[in-house]
Amino acid sequence: MSNGTQSEDWAPSSWQQRRALQQPHYEDAAELAQATAQLAQLPPLVTSWEVLALKQALAEAQEGKRFLLQGGDCAESFADCSSPIISNRLKVLLQMSLVLVHGLKQPVLRVGRFAGQYAKPRSADTETRDGVALPSFRGDVVNGPEFTPAARRADPQRLIRAHAHSALTMNFVRALIDGGFADLHHPEYWDLAWVEHSPLAAEYRRMVAGIGDSLRFMETLAGPIAGFTKVDFFTSHEALLLHYEQAVTRQVPRHRGWFNLSTHFPWIGMRTAALDGAHVEYFRGIRNPIAVKVGPSVTPDQLLPLIDALNPQNEAGRLTLIHRMGNAKIAEALLPLLQAVRRDGRRVLWVADPMHGNTESTSNGYKTRRFDNIRGELDQAFDIHAAAGTRLGGVHLELTGEDVTECTGGARGLSEADLQRAYKSMVDPRLNYEQSLELAMLIVRKSVGGQGSEAG
Repeated sequence: MSNGTQSEDWAPSSWQQRRALQQPHYEDAAELAQATAQLAQLPPLVTSWEVLALKQALAEAQEGKRFLLQGGDCAESFADCSSPIISNRLKVLLQMSLVLVHGLKQPVLRVGRFAGQYAKPRSADTETRDGVALPSFRGDVVNGPEFTPAARRADPQRLIRAHAHSALTMNFVRALIDGGFADLHHPEYWDLAWVEHSPLAAEYRRMVAGIGDSLRFMETLAGPIAGFTKVDFFTSHEALLLHYEQAVTRQVPRHRGWFNLSTHFPWIGMRTAALDGAHVEYFRGIRNPIAVKVGPSVTPDQLLPLIDALNPQNEAGRLTLIHRMGNAKIAEALLPLLQAVRRDGRRVLWVADPMHGNTESTSNGYKTRRFDNIRGELDQAFDIHAAAGTRLGGVHLELTGEDVTECTGGARGLSEADLQRAYKSMVDPRLNYEQSLELAMLIVRKSVGGQGSEAG
């Protein structure tokens, strides 16, 4: 059996010999050590066989046999660990996947950006208000959003709380899915309270009715078909805080090497993807399938060595590259990367993140994203992959099942003035339910139009 990328010179702590960016400053090293020691004794949140099953599914996505839908909050909060918010987040991903399955005529791999997405990178270590400088808010796993010295102190006990809230979220999602929440016989379970008000509701209902008719027809001929009552569902988060990730990295019976058992699918953010950095050092040794965000400044000469470091055995399903270029930059930045990776025979799954390169600030002070730019980047991504002879195998989105107004445009044409009505994100703007469903329908229309014939 392959031993992944692990080597004799790697250990879960070897990242500490490298430069680690985006790490909070903990005032008390002993307090941090005590918290991570406690974390290392807690039960894992996922299993090694789930991790390996996802890896196999991602290998199939590389071959064009599946489409990856990865989505969820920009940053989870402890306060949002509640049944309505979790179930609504799951509902919108299930509804999007139903649209994609119906339109693409292939299985959809569902990966939630939650149950651990409590940390966020920041552009500056400190925030200044009225002449007072305090540490930046780095997510609930690190500190609190309130602008006070006590709240902004990096608290190691929050690592334990983050693990607990991740476990609660994971447990509820598993219970919903095991209990038939995702049963294709009853997609009406997935309706959100305000679905009837969406301009897309009628089209979605026709789609659901068509799937229901097809399912009943097949079962009339063949009897009950296993697999329609449940779906596979996996979790992901940006593995930003390396003390946390080290503490949840474990060895398991009957498998060589190390697994990060806090999530199925960790990724490296664009700000921490340096080849000689601590995050790449940590990631190269875990057996999970992993992803890397790739921004518009990355060149082929930078990307190819990074691929070699993270996937030296060119293992199928191991590495996903999530490009996040921005609508204005993708045309120039993406094609050289696709050509270089294809030319050198690297096995990767290409995924588009049309969110992070399109963030802007409005005149009234809100951070937002224009739906037209999100759609525009995604449209261009499909076209550029087709031109390169590669395949866009998935999307990575920041979204919520709540009725928020954080991104402008979409089916209802939200304006800057609408943002103040229901802007709830503490960090980045998310697509609401309607915008998410609209984007799924746009993916189908674009994808059915044709892509490249070979996997990248």
